[in-house]
Amino acid sequence: MKPDQLQLAMFSIHSSPIGELGTKNTGGMSVYIRELARELGSRGHRVDIYTRLNGTGHHQIMDLYENVRLIHLSAGNNGYVQKLALYYYLADFFRALEKFKNQQNLRYDLIHSHYWLSGRLGSWVQERWNIPHIVMFHTLGVVKNIVGLAEQEPDLRLATERKLAQTCQRILAPTAMEKQNLIKFYNAADEKIGVVPCGVNLDLFHPQDKKAARQLLGFDENTAIALYVGRFDPIKGIDRLLKAVARLRRHQRMQLVVVGGDGPETDEFQNLQHLAHQLGVQDAVTFLGRIEQKKLPPYYSAADVLVIPSHYESFGLVGLESLACGTPVVSTRVGAMSAILQNGRAGLLVDNAESVSLANSIAAIFARQRAGEFSAARVRPVVCQFGWENVASGIIEEYGAVFKDPAPEAVSKAPARASCR
Repeated sequence: MKPDQLQLAMFSIHSSPIGELGTKNTGGMSVYIRELARELGSRGHRVDIYTRLNGTGHHQIMDLYENVRLIHLSAGNNGYVQKLALYYYLADFFRALEKFKNQQNLRYDLIHSHYWLSGRLGSWVQERWNIPHIVMFHTLGVVKNIVGLAEQEPDLRLATERKLAQTCQRILAPTAMEKQNLIKFYNAADEKIGVVPCGVNLDLFHPQDKKAARQLLGFDENTAIALYVGRFDPIKGIDRLLKAVARLRRHQRMQLVVVGGDGPETDEFQNLQHLAHQLGVQDAVTFLGRIEQKKLPPYYSAADVLVIPSHYESFGLVGLESLACGTPVVSTRVGAMSAILQNGRAGLLVDNAESVSLANSIAAIFARQRAGEFSAARVRPVVCQFGWENVASGIIEEYGAVFKDPAPEAVSKAPARASCR
């Protein structure tokens, strides 16, 4: 039977949940881990999140929230290591984990691994500690390779994900689409995949007055503003968003505000800036760099539309954040946006993701904004069901499933409808 108060070991080896959001290896997964752990801790569950020490100067043990600790362990030289290379340091991390656990006299009821690297570690720990292991991949290497926009994900990742899909007790998928990808490409058993969406902090992300938000940020009151928030990665489709801006600029006054990236010295930033100059839209695009998550709400509220031009998203967390702030979304058919935006109430889906279709959809939102169609009262309720209180309840049910029997019946845990606070 499931303990009433779980002792949870979470693994996030390659990316710290307190890392700088919008940088290369730190995005929605870090938000997910942090917010889920906070909600679980508030309910009396104890959560230890293990991550790799990366020369950040953090203490080995950090108290993040009530009943939640972040624990840094050494693997390799504690400096920067390319993500794939971390695989070859997992044995070091495992030894450090065992030493720490024994020194602290710790015991855990459940392992929750995030991403394939952490999943590989979790499989070793599962065998050593003889406790259930739940994996959330967050993205799938095989799908990224099918999209084929960047360097191909290595066979090592694909083989590891496939093996984990067969051997862990349970898999968490954020959408029904991602569940089908797991079944189709990794032959994962339908009955051991639970579908629980990602969540949004409804206390942090809430509507603000647009005029006041623009004054605060120094944005022009009369300019149509499109917003992008996220990492700079080819799979995010920022290049086709810039091409869409070039089309839009022929017909109206508008500005694209880009939040994220690792800084102006990086190749990714310079390539995008060069493309903006090539397209003649450098004066219509503002690159703001990374912004702390707690400071993002005014940006969402100041914008007329958030754009998700991605080729692949397992979920699309920034879409929830924007909608919670009352700002509509234009998105390709990726992640949860495919379902959330389906009826057009809170934004538009782009069927043909080329720049012309993207531009047309953004222009349509600008026009509907001028007509007053997208009030916060219309947009925000679309995501009220995705508050972390609801999402954590679904996750806890999934945790409980592994204590019942070896092959628990899979149940989709779409959160119940809830009113916004």
